[in-house]
Amino acid sequence: MTKTGGGIIAEISVQDNFWASEDGEMVQEERQIPAPTGMNWENWFAQWLEMLAAELPIASGYELSLRLSDDVEIQELNRDYRHQDKPTDVLAFAALEAELPNLVTSAPDIPLYLGDIIISVETASKQAVEQGHALATELAWLAAHGLLHLLGWDHPDEASLQRMLEKQETLLQAIGLVV
Repeated sequence: MTKTGGGIIAEISVQDNFWASEDGEMVQEERQIPAPTGMNWENWFAQWLEMLAAELPIASGYELSLRLSDDVEIQELNRDYRHQDKPTDVLAFAALEAELPNLVTSAPDIPLYLGDIIISVETASKQAVEQGHALATELAWLAAHGLLHLLGWDHPDEASLQRMLEKQETLLQAIGLVV
């Protein structure tokens, strides 16, 4: 759990299903993609949530999960939930899309669950090469994109896509990454 200078409390669950096996052992040697260093997910998401505070429902804290995956798993999820039988770079499953009673007032001490972000490291690696930047930058870019989707951002047209990409760039600059 991380508390920012602005008072945002963020609890981030990172599930590494790409470089770690089910029993927690590293399987990096079996992968052709080396694990990047310096990925500080909890601090990054806490900073981003602080920057996006005006867009958040009022809560004592916020919680989300991030799963680093491969193309096989993300293709299954994409097929099952979006009816697109192909790998993608990032999927976001927002918990706030459903019409729910005001959980914040009924459980003020429980963090508000924002949802799940799943990133295919394999697709991210290919995109990093295409974009000419590090894998860590691409993973952060996709995580920021997923977070914005959890908060209700979408890009059905070119203008909304451009606004979303600009916001992602701002979020990455805040953690010292440049795209």
